[in-house]
Amino acid sequence: MSFLDLLIGKPLANTEERAEQIGPIQGIPIFGLDALSSAAYGPEAALTLLIPLGLLGLHYIIPISAAIIALLLIVYFSYRQTIAAYPGGGGSYTVARYNLGARPSLLAAAALITDYILTAAVGISAGVGALISAVPSLQPHTLSLCLGILVVVTIVNLRGVREAGLVFMLPTYLFVGTLLIIIAGGLIRTLISGGHPAPVTPLPPPPPVTEAVTYWLLLKVFSSGCTALTGVEAVSNGVKAFREPAVKNAQRTLTIIIFLLAMLLAGISYLVKAFGIVATEPGKPGYQSILSMLTSAVFGKGFFYYVTIASILLVLSLSANTAFADFPRLCRAIAQNNYLPHAFRFRGRRLVYSYGILTLAILTALLLIAFRGITDRLIPLYAVGAFLAFTLSQAGMVVHWYKKRGPHWRKSAFVNGLGAFVTGITVCVVLVAKFVEGAWITLLFIPMLVMFFGFVRRHYHYVRVQTLCKERVQPANPGAPPLAVVPIDRWSRIAKQAIEFATRLTPEIIAVHVDTGEHSELLRATWERWVEAGFTESGRPTPELLMLPSPYRFIILPILQYVLDLSEKHPQRRIVVVIPELVEGRWYEYFLHNQRGRLLEWSLQVRGNERIFTVSAPYYLGEHPGSGHEPKLSKRV
Repeated sequence: MSFLDLLIGKPLANTEERAEQIGPIQGIPIFGLDALSSAAYGPEAALTLLIPLGLLGLHYIIPISAAIIALLLIVYFSYRQTIAAYPGGGGSYTVARYNLGARPSLLAAAALITDYILTAAVGISAGVGALISAVPSLQPHTLSLCLGILVVVTIVNLRGVREAGLVFMLPTYLFVGTLLIIIAGGLIRTLISGGHPAPVTPLPPPPPVTEAVTYWLLLKVFSSGCTALTGVEAVSNGVKAFREPAVKNAQRTLTIIIFLLAMLLAGISYLVKAFGIVATEPGKPGYQSILSMLTSAVFGKGFFYYVTIASILLVLSLSANTAFADFPRLCRAIAQNNYLPHAFRFRGRRLVYSYGILTLAILTALLLIAFRGITDRLIPLYAVGAFLAFTLSQAGMVVHWYKKRGPHWRKSAFVNGLGAFVTGITVCVVLVAKFVEGAWITLLFIPMLVMFFGFVRRHYHYVRVQTLCKERVQPANPGAPPLAVVPIDRWSRIAKQAIEFATRLTPEIIAVHVDTGEHSELLRATWERWVEAGFTESGRPTPELLMLPSPYRFIILPILQYVLDLSEKHPQRRIVVVIPELVEGRWYEYFLHNQRGRLLEWSLQVRGNERIFTVSAPYYLGEHPGSGHEPKLSKRV
């Protein structure tokens, strides 16, 4: 078994795709981790902004949470309809493209890509924040822990959808179970105490009141708390991942996710107020997450506390899986319309879109490094992309129902229209409230992505127009053979094989050697004995040995310039550059050689023209002399 098989798993055949499909039990951890885990950082993001109000701020958390839950339910009913209307995967991009046109769909795509990158970064950083709450000594290692978890999540997703679901099931259900136990225990203690429970473990003292309550502050709190809604769209993007009946299984999965999330948000908000839990400053000594303080207040810091913190850490860290499940599917849909590189369209060895997974991992790593893995620094960038995608998706569904006009279409259009209106207002609130704190970065990044989509599309259109052929093949009349150019460093079996192959193409061969003072004299001395003698005996024209001066020891540039000059000198002739290459026996030996042949081939492709061809003449290290492989023709330049 190879190392790649051990790390990622053995390749899966196309016929095994059906076995990779999932049901609601596995769908919850795969597509619901982001939404469920937001119960950990959504309320905290809101409460962090209420720190300047001290204990007074707790009076506002319940009405704000109620507004967020109401918005959650509106979005839920909208996406249930989207799943039914677009069983092939009805994400915002697809819905907007079919109903609103290309430009709005690209805006939705850019918003979703931004949201998924932030989902992965915020989830991982929040998980590490939960760990630091329990073990404060790990705070200096925040970024290293974030990047380590990112690597693990990436590898798990590269192993396939089904395996990812199996890996994430235990931490997901453990997380939900422990939080429900905490909420139940907290409610019982609240009822017994008459509404004023005493914490089992003393809480950090509340900060003094330093600000007055303003509508602007409450809008900012609401916009931060709205991060709890991110990830709701994931199920509608991944309908095709479910086994039949796919629509029903996807809708059941979405229903369970939303129901659990609403319960968690409502329970946490109520208990935070009942126990008088005020947020602590993130990234500073003494920081504790809201869930850490709530757990210790209800049950103390015993065994259950550490089990809960461990489950929170795992789920928050693994919540990035929602992004890893949806980001590649979204990129595939965009690439199918030529707005992203075509590599995003192809599935890897485990029937997942590996290119999208790796791209998301790299972008997430860059974001974590830029913001040092601190959740509070990432939150202001969050939610803009998600709610913009929500708005475009729901607006597209209104147009969909208007076009279809089936039974009860007005009712369906009203639900989606209400969703579009509410999420559209939320986009404006989040954008204004978080603009100075970092939302401007998102506002700048999304248009840049849309511009990039346009650039890719124009390139593919240009290539298609330039390469479109509606002409018959015209067999060429026998004419002048091509000129063969064979770069030679020193006399060796590699050079011998390249020249022998060149003789099969043309009698006119020019061997070029860049004179840097290393092998030049030795090559001159051996050329007559090993080359000229053989051609003289066979009665064939002897190849010319040309020395190219290079006073500054450049190798590639003199050969490149010579081939270009030769092409200009012989405008009616084709030129074939036969590039001798050593193929190492082991992969790590590749790095022990200079690989100038590959660089020369690339340079000729960039600078050449339609009359210049390259041929790779590989010499396989370890092969028996005389058993050389046939050189391979590269693409024409």
